[in-house]
Amino acid sequence: MHDPLLMLTAVIAAATRTLGLQAPSNTTDRGAVSIEQVLWYAAAAISVAVVAAIIWNQIRDTASTPVQSPSAP
Repeated sequence: MHDPLLMLTAVIAAATRTLGLQAPSNTTDRGAVSIEQVLWYAAAAISVAVVAAIIWNQIRDTASTPVQSPSAP
């Protein structure tokens, strides 16, 4: 994954689909969504995005360090 925002977008899309916030394709009612559920999903999405950004920055910093070539004896 090259972009942490892509991960955030995917998590938000999954949460939206799970909570049933999109227009349903069928007419069955899934019930009301409480603000507490929305806040928990938002907090989970934000924490996943933060952790992914931290890990990605560490990987990028490690990859940008030059490799020492071995010297001949």
